[in-house]
Amino acid sequence: MSNAKVLPLLESEADAVAPCCPPLTERPFTAGEAETAARMFKALGDPVRLRLFSAVASHEAGEACVCDISDVGVSQPTVSHHLKKLKEAGLLTSERRGTWVYYRVEPSVLAAMGKLLAIAPAAA
Repeated sequence: MSNAKVLPLLESEADAVAPCCPPLTERPFTAGEAETAARMFKALGDPVRLRLFSAVASHEAGEACVCDISDVGVSQPTVSHHLKKLKEAGLLTSERRGTWVYYRVEPSVLAAMGKLLAIAPAAA
């Protein structure tokens, strides 16, 4: 069972990864695209959140128990707060298993973020 609330970063279409927004260099964002991208960047703008996101993304098997990633120099309640913010931004999903919560970064989220920051191909 997951309590995750994921923002619409992607619109899946035949397994193709469609980012929330075009690459930054392609054209100016619409207001909606800017809101979505800003939520992601704001969530990752805190060093503790960025460390937690990195710990989950790089963890073996693509998921991490909160017990394995909570050593980031802040108290456990603060870790929980930051993980909640990452979930609210649509960057993490979670699943409770017994007394522990396991976090995942969906591969499509990483792909969408990569496309957002990619350089658009030059016009021919």
